Amino acid sequence: MLQPAAHAGRGAAPVRARRQSASPAALPVLVREVVEPRWPHFRLGPPSLDGLTRRRGNGLIRLLHVDGAPVLVAVSGTVFAARAVDEASAREGIARMRFATGIDDDLAEFHARFRDDPVLGRAIRARPWLRVRRNPTAFESLAWAITEQLIEVVRANAIQRRLVAAHGRRHGLLRDSPEAETVAGLAPAEIDACGLAPKRTLALRRAAREVAAGRVALARRAEGAPAATATPARTARLADGPRAALVAGAHGADFARLLAIPEIGTWTVEMLALHGLGRLDVVPAGDLGYLKLVGRLQTGNPRAIADEDEVRGFFSAYAPYAGMAAQYLSGPARTLPAPRRAGTRWSAGSPRTAAA
Repeated sequence: MLQPAAHAGRGAAPVRARRQSASPAALPVLVREVVEPRWPHFRLGPPSLDGLTRRRGNGLIRLLHVDGAPVLVAVSGTVFAARAVDEASAREGIARMRFATGIDDDLAEFHARFRDDPVLGRAIRARPWLRVRRNPTAFESLAWAITEQLIEVVRANAIQRRLVAAHGRRHGLLRDSPEAETVAGLAPAEIDACGLAPKRTLALRRAAREVAAGRVALARRAEGAPAATATPARTARLADGPRAALVAGAHGADFARLLAIPEIGTWTVEMLALHGLGRLDVVPAGDLGYLKLVGRLQTGNPRAIADEDEVRGFFSAYAPYAGMAAQYLSGPARTLPAPRRAGTRWSAGSPRTAAA
């Protein structure tokens, strides 16, 4: 399950190289962990739209890198298995996929509080296994959020696939997203060629350089560990409500540095917080889907669009699980009592876009 079959290519040398790279001997250590979900209702999600997490039989497979070395991680049910050069790398790969799948999220309090909620209750009861889908690494989440700014998801996924194909890391037939150091060293034209708008290209390179230099750590904080907050001077420069709230909490110093980069706004950082750092208290309020949804729920008008403050106000009722609540109102997970007004006709939903 962990090793995809090698396919023949042009020329003997490339074929031998691919077979050697994909050989189990190249990753001699196999580690398996059977994980008991902290919230007992658990199902694996679908493969990722960027093509990195793939379906294999009834499970998922993903190529990761730990300290530059490849790690192949497969997940089937609650069994996580990894091949790597050593045990420590294999266990780190498993830890990242446990984070990505959300199997260690304890959602008992969320379900106890909101399973009878008038807005979310029906969706929660229908899908008790739902979790926030995450990226295995925080930089991948940040990079993908930048590619998704102000465009439809389908176009963003195409850009992500091109970035992976051109600059990602390979092992056999699988690929991993490019690391921060790689992106930081790319010329703007190399990123532009993948379809990203020039302003987003510059933002992505600057963010990658901050991460590669260690000025933005993007480390998930252990429970009970003190949060790194921004300095008072930097917080003062980010004086508006949403930005000030982000930099005042956990990871605040990192968020402040990112928000200082042109073309990176609160939506991008909120996407990083939710999908890259596991912050279930954060909702990406600038997402057009949420702006439309909250506008509709609050007014009954299918064409109403709320503003970001109204979205945050709506989800504040679900604190500290605003991001988890938003997941139940996203895409195919949505199961809502639809407010209808006489004499109106519902139109098809527009492709999702987001603010910066």
